[in-house]
Amino acid sequence: MARPRRGHRLSVGSNSSSTSTSPERGIIDDDNDSFMMQQNDSQSSLAPSVPDEAADSAAREIEERCRVSPVCRLPAELMIAIFSKLSSPTDLRSCMLVSRDWARNSVGLLWHRPQTNNWPAIHNVANAIRRKQRYFDYPGLVKRLNMSSLGNQISDGTLLQFSDCKRVERLTLTNCNKLSDLSLTQMITGNRFLLALDVTGLESITDKTMLAVADNCPRLQGLNVTNCKKVSDDSLEAVAKNCRHVKRLKFNGCTQLTDKSILTFATTCPHILEIDLHDCRLLEDESVTALLSLGRHLRELRLAHCTRITDAAFLNLPQDTTYEALRILDLTDCGELQDAGVQKIVAAAPRLRNLVLAKCRQLTDRAVFAITRLGKNLHYIHLGHCSRITDAGVSALVKLCNRIRYIDLACCSNLTDSSVQQLATLPKLKRIGLVKCAQITDRSILALAKLKSPGHGGPLSPSCLERVHLSYCTQLTLNGIIALLNNCPRLTHLSLTGVQAFLREDLIVFCREAPQEFNDHQREVFCVFSGSGVNRLRTYLNEETRAHPFGHPHQQQLPGAFNVDGTVDADMDPDPSQQDVDGGDAGPAGQTALYDDGGNDADDEAGLMDVGAVLDPASASAPATFGGHAAAAMQFLQHLANQQQSQSQSQPHPAGDVAGMGFHAHPPMTQPSQQQPEQQPGLQQMTDSFDATFIDAMDEDMDHV
Repeated sequence: MARPRRGHRLSVGSNSSSTSTSPERGIIDDDNDSFMMQQNDSQSSLAPSVPDEAADSAAREIEERCRVSPVCRLPAELMIAIFSKLSSPTDLRSCMLVSRDWARNSVGLLWHRPQTNNWPAIHNVANAIRRKQRYFDYPGLVKRLNMSSLGNQISDGTLLQFSDCKRVERLTLTNCNKLSDLSLTQMITGNRFLLALDVTGLESITDKTMLAVADNCPRLQGLNVTNCKKVSDDSLEAVAKNCRHVKRLKFNGCTQLTDKSILTFATTCPHILEIDLHDCRLLEDESVTALLSLGRHLRELRLAHCTRITDAAFLNLPQDTTYEALRILDLTDCGELQDAGVQKIVAAAPRLRNLVLAKCRQLTDRAVFAITRLGKNLHYIHLGHCSRITDAGVSALVKLCNRIRYIDLACCSNLTDSSVQQLATLPKLKRIGLVKCAQITDRSILALAKLKSPGHGGPLSPSCLERVHLSYCTQLTLNGIIALLNNCPRLTHLSLTGVQAFLREDLIVFCREAPQEFNDHQREVFCVFSGSGVNRLRTYLNEETRAHPFGHPHQQQLPGAFNVDGTVDADMDPDPSQQDVDGGDAGPAGQTALYDDGGNDADDEAGLMDVGAVLDPASASAPATFGGHAAAAMQFLQHLANQQQSQSQSQPHPAGDVAGMGFHAHPPMTQPSQQQPEQQPGLQQMTDSFDATFIDAMDEDMDHV
């Protein structure tokens, strides 16, 4: 008899009265127990079960939908930091569309500084701000508002559309000169978060706006009211008393200001870092003394055209007190300032970096000797129109302040080639202003173009000059300028207004356009090369030389210190800073003072730039080839030397004279006799017709035109 099937037996057993509480097994496919993951060969009810595939797939799908991505788990601060790396508003807008979390963390960046540089952008922002139903509080998200791009197109009605933005921290309205107190007071009222306000050029605003600032902006740190001529002491006193955290103040052209308001700022605002009082002509010594003595953190003090300031402003400072924070001091056109005041300034602020004394016409070499105490701290020195300065002062300045990057000596008529030759030894010199220094000749230009050595035995490198102002230096010739162009590869600005050699139609085409405010007479002599114009001028002159290898009709056939390729022959002009036939220290500055920086400036390496082939120091006679082929056979310096030698044949050579050539280890203080180049008729009258202010505006700050 056959044994009954196991499954059938279990089915019969299921009808019996069993006391077991275990669930009944299925009749068919009972091996697929819900507790098991595979077939239950051991018949144990403790084995794992095998889940249904469809149910498992559905569960996984639900879990995927509910799962939070790792990016969404990032802290809000980290997400904002990541989103802040996006510079495109379009990218930020796309991030807002990903999820609510992304929107919350990116909307602030998108609205932090909304675009307001064109009218469509302004309309879009204004419409979103005025919308009654909005997902985010857009007015509260705006932190910076800058409408200066549209300038005088912005009116009160435009600005009033943004009056609900009460959390603006920086409001810039430069040259929006149609704005008035009406819109500004509404914009400022209720805003306790404003940190910086710039209303430059808004001549219509009055004390009403400044009083609104004083009443509503206790956190204010920066205030620029340049040329707001209706603002007076009364409102600024209120600002000083209520906004005690101010750090930067610009009151340029606020002609009503007196010592009254400035004294209040000095006594109540101890954190001032910068203050600009340009053209505040009513200020006197008392306010300047207070700003310096009480402003222990003051870094910049600009007092240009404050004509009532005298030496007393500085002589009244406390004795034996130094102001280590002061870095920039501008005293342009403080005509009453004398040598004693400069001596006190240097003693009180020994770490001055930028010193502007232009048009302080009473200063002499004594003031320059005092300035030398600044030593390596001095980088920028402006002595334009200080006509009493001589070669002796410049020599001392070069010797002790060898980190000078910029020097302006415009209209210092006593200076000769000796000064420029020593200035040329400054290893970091990038800009030099010699406008209307009529005594300088091609000998000075040769020194500026000469290859420089960073130290004993180091490789020769081209000059790092970038801007050279030589307008109305009427003794210069084309040969010297060609050498300057070909040996100063970093040159980007060259002013030669009034220089006869460049009053040529074929060269004028490379000049920049004269400013619109110039009259016809001024345009006739205007000659300033900048940017690509310098490169095109260099290329043109080099091509012209190749076309006329024996000299162009415009060029003078003279011997000198130029190679056939137009570069400087290092052997023809011994550098006075490197020669000493008496066996003394090398040069007037001495190598230690000239090349020892005593520190690591960021631009120590970038200051000297290799262009073309670097000369092997072992081959001193090899020509320097930087810039191409120019000035064939233009030998000007040798002509000068021969001329001087013929005039002194009956006299012994002075001590220090190198081979009778007129080159001195310590350059003479007098100008060597020299035939003046022939000038065009009326050129001297043209030169004399321009005053000092015109010369400055035309040649010293032409970058802004």
